[in-house]
Amino acid sequence: MPKLKTLLIHPDPEIRAALRDVLDEVPFIQVLGEAVTAFEAMEMLEAIPYGVFFLGTDLPGGASGIEMAQMLAGRKNKPALVFISDSEGEAYSAFELGATDYLLWPPAPGRMARTMDRLQTFKTRFREVPPPEPHMEESDDVPDAGSEQTVKLPLPEEEQDSFLAALKAAWDQTANRRPEIDKLAVSQDGRTILIPYDQIIFVEAFEDYSYVHTANQKFLSSHRLKNLEDRLGPHRFFRVHRKYLVNLDMVTEIASMPGSNFMLRTAGRTRIELPISRRRIAELKKIIGL
Repeated sequence: MPKLKTLLIHPDPEIRAALRDVLDEVPFIQVLGEAVTAFEAMEMLEAIPYGVFFLGTDLPGGASGIEMAQMLAGRKNKPALVFISDSEGEAYSAFELGATDYLLWPPAPGRMARTMDRLQTFKTRFREVPPPEPHMEESDDVPDAGSEQTVKLPLPEEEQDSFLAALKAAWDQTANRRPEIDKLAVSQDGRTILIPYDQIIFVEAFEDYSYVHTANQKFLSSHRLKNLEDRLGPHRFFRVHRKYLVNLDMVTEIASMPGSNFMLRTAGRTRIELPISRRRIAELKKIIGL
């Protein structure tokens, strides 16, 4: 009889080892791997049709267990989620997102048996799905010129120095840049899409979520802008506004503006425009080699 493929996601190796010991005795469970962060788990899910995630509520790497459950919310045939926590503080949120169970760790005697009963019930309706076919971009995905939008953002004088310093650091690193392998997991139409950092043009805050903009599309992410700022900052992203995080490698144009000012623009369907004052234009030209 097929077993539920199971992934253990927790930063504490002792808890993962204890879970393995318990689950090795369950005949319908097969532990196939461990992960520490939500992003590692999402990448592994693309390769293996997991039926169960045992996951901690507090995960490192910028996404909590609850946030990973949000990423999985629209996915068809998603794995059962069994949360592991040392408090009941997030139990309500977990069950609202469809958790199969929420275990306080270490579990009380007999408590794990109730979890296994719930997973046995889940197994009767779970159907493994083969890995998705590679997604090919169609040529008609390129937007018409009329669909382009521009977001004009103020850049106060006192913030321009730090912006130019960040732009210089990004420009200096681009020349010797290694191929980019880091990716951001986002969900769309029940699929988890991994976007390479170097394809992200900017990120826009939206309530407690954010929109990730690429050249032709935007994706809703469950991450807050502050979390993405911490994660993407080392990859030459700069917070130019309370609502916007820009990939400085995507600054593609400098335009002359009225009043002897200049404007930097990014690429993509939706562009970000940032004003640069006349007294700083000499530094800007030096940075980009004009």
